[in-house]
Amino acid sequence: MNISRPFIERPIATSLLMVAVLLAGLLGYHLLPVSALPEVDYPTIQVYTQYPGASPDVVSSSITAPLEVQLGEMAGLKTMNSTSSNGVSVITLEFDLALSLDVAEQEVQAAINASASFLPTNLPYPPVYSKVNPADAPVVTLSLTSDVLPLTKI
Repeated sequence: MNISRPFIERPIATSLLMVAVLLAGLLGYHLLPVSALPEVDYPTIQVYTQYPGASPDVVSSSITAPLEVQLGEMAGLKTMNSTSSNGVSVITLEFDLALSLDVAEQEVQAAINASASFLPTNLPYPPVYSKVNPADAPVVTLSLTSDVLPLTKI
């Protein structure tokens, strides 16, 4: 038996079947959900520590390094980036997507508490952490300057 024989013998039925399959495909295509950027809540936390008057080397060795040691031991940590500048240490932690942001927050708090004995005793403010969404970065940053007007007028 030839599989194409019934379709050749009935051209009108074949055409109607083809139109039905085409319409079902077009309808299905329009009903597909599409998202250019999926809504994923990346578990990202930023640890911010101030040490006024300290140089970047001092901040790096006395604040950033001890915090990195404690924070680096957390389960589910994907990446850790740190920046040490004049009087400020910023550590950005990105966790696996499978890890809940609330669980990551508890782990960060525990690591900060564990590193308290390794931080300088004259640290005026304890390290502060906050949840960060990397997708919230601004698209455009505008900077204004003037040689004529004061900063308050700009």
